[in-house]
Order: sequence, then C-alpha cells, then structure tokens
Amino acid sequence: HKIQDKTVNPPQDFEIVDPGYLGYLCLQWKPPLFLDNFKECTVEYELKYRNFGSKIWKTIITTNLYYKDGFDLNKGVEAKIHTLLPQQCTNESTVRSLWSEATYWTPPQGNVETKIQDMDCVYYNWLYLFCSWKPGMDVPLDTNYNLFYWYDGLDHPMQCDDYMTINGQNTGCSFPSLKSPDYKDFYICVNGSSRSTAIRPSYFIFQLQNIVKPLPPDYVSLTLKDSNEVILKWSVPAGPIPAACFIYEVLVTEDDTTRVSTTIENEMCITRKSNKSNQVCFLVKSKVNIYCSETGIWSEWSEEQCWRG
Repeated sequence: HKIQDKTVNPPQDFEIVDPGYLGYLCLQWKPPLFLDNFKECTVEYELKYRNFGSKIWKTIITTNLYYKDGFDLNKGVEAKIHTLLPQQCTNESTVRSLWSEATYWTPPQGNVETKIQDMDCVYYNWLYLFCSWKPGMDVPLDTNYNLFYWYDGLDHPMQCDDYMTINGQNTGCSFPSLKSPDYKDFYICVNGSSRSTAIRPSYFIFQLQNIVKPLPPDYVSLTLKDSNEVILKWSVPAGPIPAACFIYEVLVTEDDTTRVSTTIENEMCITRKSNKSNQVCFLVKSKVNIYCSETGIWSEWSEEQCWRG
C-alpha cells in the first residue's frame, strides 16, 4: 500500500529542554498529526541545530523522538526539524514536511564585563584537573565566584569543594579524583555573586584528554656509540599515560649549534656535526600524541644531560 497523498505534517511540540547539566540539552518532539495514514511506514525525522552565530548546522536523521547534545550556553541555541517519508513509502522521492523550529537561551544576567577572564584548565599527567581564572573587569570587591561541573556519569552537577583563593576571592579549583571523565564532553560553569550587582556566568566545554600536561621524562642518558654517533635515551614519563600515547621533542646542542626534532620513540641516535666538538647536550619534553588526543600541552623540559669531550 503506497501513499497516495504526498504530504506529511511536521512534528508536534518541538522544544529544547535544559535538564540543568550546564549545556547538555535535550531536543524533543511528538509525532506529527494524522500519522495513522502511514502505518506501513517507518517515519524519520531530520533535525538541524546550532549555537547562534555558528555558520554550520549539525544534521541528524533519526526515528527517535528526542536527541541530546552539548551546546555553548554563553550563546543561544536554534534548531529545526521536519518529518521525512522515505522513498520506499511513497514509491517516488522522499516526502518532507514543513520545518518546525525552536530556540533556547539562558536569560542573560549581569553585564558581560562581570564574567570571569582568562579561564585556563590543565589535566596534569592525566590524573589531576586544575582550573584557574581572573575576576571580571570592574566587579565590586565583594564579588565571589563558584565553579560547577558535570559529565556523563555524574547524577547531577557538582560544585568545586577545593578552591584556590586570592584575598578571599575564589580564583581557581582543584578537582577531586574523577571517575572515567575522558573521551566525553566535560561541562563547566563559573557563576558569581555580589550584593550590589548581578554577575554573568561563563560556560565551557572540553574533553580532558585534550588538555593533558604530562610530566617530563625523569631519566635521560647520553652515550657515545663511536666518534660520530651519539645515543640519546630517556624514560617514559611516570604516571598512568600509556607509553604509546607520547610524542617527544628533543633539543640537542652541539657546542653552539642547536637542533630540534620530534619522535614517538624514547631513544634517538644522532650524528655529531663534527667529531671535534667539545660538548653535546640534550633536553627532552613530552606531550600526548594524536593517537590518544586531538591536542595536548607540552611538559616542562627534562634535566639536561651532557657529554664533554
């Protein structure tokens, strides 16, 4: 039984719902009216959504009646959805309904100048998350800030319970040990309060594996293989990061010339520029490589190791 009437209604009651997870929103809808006409058919929905100001719509095709994703709550959210009748239902091309549209934003409070500045978060050695920030511009002296965080796996947003303070004002947070928080969106909101003015909250989303700063290798050695070749070796940095996840930057100084190279091994053989050189020194630093994260932060440099002729 193919459908004769080639029109279908848009989904009903399309809305964007904020369950309070600092940016993880639910887009939900109900089936269109008069769907009984299409009993033999699996109706699909095409959903498009984005933050205000973004040029690119994300597009999802689903048979469900909801979809969840993370959004930047510093900006509003817009979404639109229509019903699709696939080709196998209509014997011809896909039939689409009109769009149904929805928007969402958190009502702005306080001036934008009252937001915190220079938020910086580092996941030290893939173990220990620390975030710091500076107060907003021209905020009253009694302003204080609070940090809340959430990721999939927590029942509800948690407040920081170990603040770093300067002159009694919260300017950073040491997070507790987090249970499997990586490779998923991590949401943070820093809001504030003052007796004399409203303070604008700030929202952040990132993935922890992309902000890891590892330790440097703690053991480095340098041996002369023969008059020309020097073998550089170093230990895999201590901690939970697998050896296969590292890339290293090696800085070699021979007398007064310096060269830099990168490797994923934890040793390197270099040829001296001259067998008359008096001194060869090297330092090494580490970072999580592209096989384990999208980006990372370089460690500090190791101790310097030198050979002197």
